[in-house]
Amino acid sequence: MRHNKKFNHLGRQSAHRKALLANLAISLILHKRITTTVAKAKALRSYVEPLISRSKEDSTHSRRMVFSMLKDKYAVTELFREVAQKVATRPGGYTRILKTGNRFGDAAEMCFIELVDYNESYNKVAPAKKAKTTRRGAAKSKVEAPAAKAVEPAAEETNQE
Repeated sequence: MRHNKKFNHLGRQSAHRKALLANLAISLILHKRITTTVAKAKALRSYVEPLISRSKEDSTHSRRMVFSMLKDKYAVTELFREVAQKVATRPGGYTRILKTGNRFGDAAEMCFIELVDYNESYNKVAPAKKAKTTRRGAAKSKVEAPAAKAVEPAAEETNQE
């Protein structure tokens, strides 16, 4: 019986599944956003979020533990240098899954999985509003002054003719 065994095996043997998740995690760390199926994205989220949490503390032990799961020194370097700095204040929830519809060939549910702090469209900060002047006429008088000077010379030329 498989009571309380909710881990998705993704239709693969254990070594193949570990290699798949490691490769997906490396691609996610290096590219910040990847397209995959929803089932793989959900499995990847539970695989990569502990790695990102571990990367917040930059120690030799943390680097070795992450490297034992990823096996790619460029991804480990990227994770500890850039990604860890972006997520330093975030307590968790480092990834976001956005469903994109079904794949044409086999109708599998497809999605984007991305690192939350790298999507600029979701992280837009509202621009600071300019401070209003105390007098309402102050801004208008500055704009109208050059226009008035431009009109005066034209009026003088017509009078001279």
